[in-house]
Amino acid sequence: MSTTEAPALTTGTGLRRTVGFSALLFISLGSIIGSGWLLGALTAAKSAGGASILSWLLAGVIVILLALVHAELGATYPVAGGTARYPRLAFGAVAGFTAGWVGWIQAVAIAPIEVEAALSYLDHVLPGFVDTDGDLTGIGLLVAALLMLVFTGINLLGVALLAETNRITVLWKIAIPVLTVIVLVFVAFRGSNFTAGGGFAPYGAHGVFAALPLGVVFALQGFEQAAQMGGEARNPQKDLPRALIGAVALGVVIYLALEVAFVGALDPAALATGWANPIGEGDFGPYVTIAGALGLTWLSVLLYVDAFVSPAGTGLIYVATSARLSYALGRSGFAPRSLARISRRGIPWVSTLVALVVGLISFAPFPSWQSLVSLVTSATVIMYGFAPLTLAALRRVDPDRPRPYRMPAAGVIAPLSFIAANEIIYWSGWTTDWKLGVAIVIGFVLFVAFRAYRSSREGTPFLGPDLQLRSLAWILPWLGGILVISALGQYDGAAVIPEWIDLLAVAAWSLVIFYLAVAMAMSPEQVAREVDAEAADAAAEPHG
Repeated sequence: MSTTEAPALTTGTGLRRTVGFSALLFISLGSIIGSGWLLGALTAAKSAGGASILSWLLAGVIVILLALVHAELGATYPVAGGTARYPRLAFGAVAGFTAGWVGWIQAVAIAPIEVEAALSYLDHVLPGFVDTDGDLTGIGLLVAALLMLVFTGINLLGVALLAETNRITVLWKIAIPVLTVIVLVFVAFRGSNFTAGGGFAPYGAHGVFAALPLGVVFALQGFEQAAQMGGEARNPQKDLPRALIGAVALGVVIYLALEVAFVGALDPAALATGWANPIGEGDFGPYVTIAGALGLTWLSVLLYVDAFVSPAGTGLIYVATSARLSYALGRSGFAPRSLARISRRGIPWVSTLVALVVGLISFAPFPSWQSLVSLVTSATVIMYGFAPLTLAALRRVDPDRPRPYRMPAAGVIAPLSFIAANEIIYWSGWTTDWKLGVAIVIGFVLFVAFRAYRSSREGTPFLGPDLQLRSLAWILPWLGGILVISALGQYDGAAVIPEWIDLLAVAAWSLVIFYLAVAMAMSPEQVAREVDAEAADAAAEPHG
């Protein structure tokens, strides 16, 4: 590399830079506060008891570390669908596709999940949307499809309208949880609940860790949405780091306060025999149940309204996010180029319509909120896991790039955040992890098929230098190793590996993969070409 400072990466005029700091902050915060706040406290308490507050604190630390990583990447390489494009800059096409594929899997599933959550709550006011198992009925499927069409329409009308719509929604989404915390703390808080039902940690550390993939991490995920909109940020170098870090900080504080308020407001009699049913067997909607028991009808009404607004607002954002990720796959040559077509309003309209179609299809195999949460969490964390690897590699091979935000202690935080991401994948359990493994294999099959098709039609080399197949030497061992530990571990596995030794095994394997991957990054010259190609490609983005 030259000793002179490399130019900042900029994008062209295909996507319009109209999104300011507050909109970026609200986009990330709006993604964080969705159906997770309505259900996360209950699932965490059932898994960990009073120690569920430790689950939120641990998840908060992990997500903040990952947000710091994304803040530097987003400010240094501000491109649309960033999580799908960052790894390619350091490791080539195979790594870029893998990150983009798992990112797209989770993003395209979030909008349907949020719609399902909204209708599940609304069913208490207007029965008929879900059955006794929580699955969508025929009328529920119809309304869900209409909501997906509304989300898509708002996205197609332009990112400025999306940002303004989200700004209004997020203000409401913040106000109701904060109001709930204040009311429950002042009306019904009992500190003794935190040691009821078997003590502060009735299920030990295992319960604290197991709570993370059951809704805790799912609730906090979404902070990276501002980075996904990097190609449309007005001042990405300055605004992206502040938006990412600010959204995570606010989200962690709100969720931790909600868990404290929820546990403190429970009826002590319900905890006498343990935490299996802290609000009553079959009850759906923890805060609504508590408000009803306290005679707070006005709060119940607000919670029912928010139970629709919060998930709907998050679903709206994720239609945009999944479109940016498939757009990035199209621009990178990993998927048909038609996915990268931009409308006159500056919107990736083909990708937006694809997100709609896939979202509608997903209602069939996954008709309830619960059926997808753990799978989406694991896919999200794999996507997050690529970020610290990419940051460490680009720090080494692209050191002269201007970094408006430079993450402190990167030599410690990057490997630590990679370990944390892999621990969450492990805690998700074998049943979830093997299904995600199958989804990743399907992605690779599609990638090879499209690559072969493009090679035959366009004459491009099937095994071109852009592939960087050597990346498979760490990607396959990384994911395969975690699957093996998961199959033999304590979380829905064969329990061959003892408790705590399993966590050490995940950490040790993570460090091996981390340093192997960084060492196998592309050369400085290759990275410089990839970065230049991103800038040139963005400048040539077509409209229509």
